[in-house]
Amino acid sequence: MQPVRGTHDLLPDEYRRFAHVVDTARDVARLYGYREMATPIFEFTELFARGIGETTDVVSKEMYTFNDRGNESLTLRPEYTAGICRAFVSNGELVQQLPLKVFAAGPMFRYERPQKGRQRQFHQIDLEVLGAPEAGADIEVISVAADILDRLTILDRCVLKINSLGDPESRTGYRKVLVDYYSGHVDKLSEDSRGRLQRNPLRILDSKDEGDKEINANAPSFADHLNQASRDFFKTVQDGLAAAGIAFEVDPGLVRGLDYYTHTAFEFVTTHIGAQGTVLGGGRYDGLIAELGGRRPRASAGREASSV
Repeated sequence: MQPVRGTHDLLPDEYRRFAHVVDTARDVARLYGYREMATPIFEFTELFARGIGETTDVVSKEMYTFNDRGNESLTLRPEYTAGICRAFVSNGELVQQLPLKVFAAGPMFRYERPQKGRQRQFHQIDLEVLGAPEAGADIEVISVAADILDRLTILDRCVLKINSLGDPESRTGYRKVLVDYYSGHVDKLSEDSRGRLQRNPLRILDSKDEGDKEINANAPSFADHLNQASRDFFKTVQDGLAAAGIAFEVDPGLVRGLDYYTHTAFEFVTTHIGAQGTVLGGGRYDGLIAELGGRRPRASAGREASSV
């Protein structure tokens, strides 16, 4: 009998290497003052629909969702951040611990086409910083990620790419510009992108369809539509990374795949693991806790989606 497609046995020799990666990340996170926590493997489906975004591929196509015997809709977690923010909302005592820095590690589940570097059950390490409005929180999270990769001796095979997704005001203005642009190419857009045009046009920028990519090549740049506050925030992040000696490239096409990001988005990418080249990635998500019904801390920053 074979394992379920998209799953993978970690046999003893491979598990030793796997555990080394997780233990290294845990040790580095502890040095930076991150405390470990764990959340349930499944949550109410509404959490991910509201937090990640109903128009994202993760929610619309990839989640493992089922009704339990009480006829409640539950979903195996596809990522960590929404669950950790839910835990913050559910456990009021955490408000007294802001800024809160946490580390987590565990399995995630997404129904995707299995390929090298991408499985249906996969594992993530996760760092979150809640209640830190300063750009310094973004710089620290990226620095911790770089330190983890360095201790694993793979940082020199990765390239850090960063971008600004702006604040809500910038995103609203840019959304209108994108709708106008894509409306002139609607007959050439993929079916998925036509569906996103009015609901969430930023998702078109993340399309993997070859025809969409050609249209995206001439799309208006987000950088040209950032307000001054967003420009200043992004410059502070860049200056901080440069001061820390962390090399980076600004990638205007980097938008990430989840709706909750604001301001900084980043990815450490490599060409050594096949088509799925992102090793670590994430960004800031200032409005997510409020979206989940919690009392909003001054701001939140974090990174998610670091597959190991």
